[in-house]
Amino acid sequence: MRFFSKLALLCNICFLLSVVFWYIEMHKQQSGNTDKIIPLPWLEGTLVIIGYGAIIVNLLFLLVWFIFTSLKVESKIPKWIIIFNVVLFCAQVYFHFFYK
Repeated sequence: MRFFSKLALLCNICFLLSVVFWYIEMHKQQSGNTDKIIPLPWLEGTLVIIGYGAIIVNLLFLLVWFIFTSLKVESKIPKWIIIFNVVLFCAQVYFHFFYK
């Protein structure tokens, strides 16, 4: 469970970076500048794919955590990781289904 929480945290950080890249790209397109923000397309593409897949990893992590909590199984995951994942899951749902 600890490895899964770290994987979800890494995916959520990639989600935040992909949202920042998306916002910068949209802002540059509106201003008429078509230069890329990162000249390494493989790095940007990797971060965006991991970031967009983070909603699935985060949902699975929260479901497993909820099941472990309801069965009263001891897990040594820091509370801040769980709070961070819950907040980012709400942000991911809003970004993917309502904002775009």
